[in-house]
Amino acid sequence: MDFALTEEQSAIFDMARDFGQDRIAPHAHAWEQDGTIPKDLWPDVAALGLGGIFVSEDHGGSGLGRLDGTLIFEALSMACPSVASFLSIHNMCGGMIQKFGSDAARDRWLPQLARMEVIFSYCLTEPGSGSDAAALRSRAEREGEGWLLNGTKAFISGGGYSDAYLAMVRTGEDGPRGISAVIVQDGTPGLSFGAPEDKMGWRSQPTAQVQFDDCRIPADNLLGEEGRGFSYAMAGLDGGRLNIAASALGGAQAALDRTIAYMSERRAFGKSLDQFQALQFRLAEMETALQSSRIFLRQAAWMLDQGAPDATKFCAMAKLHVTDRAFEVANQCLQLHGGYGYLADYGIEKIVRDLRVHQILEGTNEIMRLIIGRSMLAGRG
Repeated sequence: MDFALTEEQSAIFDMARDFGQDRIAPHAHAWEQDGTIPKDLWPDVAALGLGGIFVSEDHGGSGLGRLDGTLIFEALSMACPSVASFLSIHNMCGGMIQKFGSDAARDRWLPQLARMEVIFSYCLTEPGSGSDAAALRSRAEREGEGWLLNGTKAFISGGGYSDAYLAMVRTGEDGPRGISAVIVQDGTPGLSFGAPEDKMGWRSQPTAQVQFDDCRIPADNLLGEEGRGFSYAMAGLDGGRLNIAASALGGAQAALDRTIAYMSERRAFGKSLDQFQALQFRLAEMETALQSSRIFLRQAAWMLDQGAPDATKFCAMAKLHVTDRAFEVANQCLQLHGGYGYLADYGIEKIVRDLRVHQILEGTNEIMRLIIGRSMLAGRG
């Protein structure tokens, strides 16, 4: 058993970290205030091969695995969890098209996705179906040579910003077997968007409802097989949960690094904060939490890469454990900064706000517990 990263994996991490510190970190606060990510960032991201991380090299991607992806998103999130997580969603869509799309669909969508000429959003959640995703009501009816879509998607990262939307819609009976996956391009008649959501965190990501009102798409915009969309969505979320956990881990690591630096400079009662044993204990607990989370996350990613039969359970456990620990660490880092941690200038309060949603999206951590518990009990008898 070897826990060390390969030379290539270390290089991938360093490349993503350096890019984030150079091109993202200096602008993260301004982009949050602007409520958007400048689109001129994405060609530079694509030039590094980060626009199609899970896309085959034949289609212009990097052909990397899930473990590699966790390294990339952890490193980028040390600059800004919001930007890194937005990129992770785009890559989740790419992974789904790579795995479930036909040859024609891969040829059509993946090269421009990998070049980030077309930015993708993932559309599953609806106003009336969040954790109960199989209860979604957005519908696609066959009409001539295509599909007619009606319905609303909620909390969509990139709503009104992205160029294409990978949406789960109902094409058949109630329940998961009646759901299919379709791709809707920006500018399609009948596609519209709600007002930008005013959020606690991830404020640099435009987030809005995506609305389909007699929205017509061609038949070949169906991804994979009709009626398989829910299984595609759940498979996509296995990897998505790893990415979101990795992004939380990177944000928490950045908070801890800043806190250690702050405590070496800040003085109270005649000595620097890092000389107080009680505060050293707090640092030790946070370091242990992040290191254990990192090992657990990478094990889950390795299992997904290997196609392990219990990979879904491990992805859920990693998402639950890592996002909870990461938020706790970030919150403790704010506390150790005292009043300064509450100020935007120090960057800690942004990390706390950004990481809170990682315990909610890609399946709430309550749903993660449900997945884990059901998996544990499934083999009885």
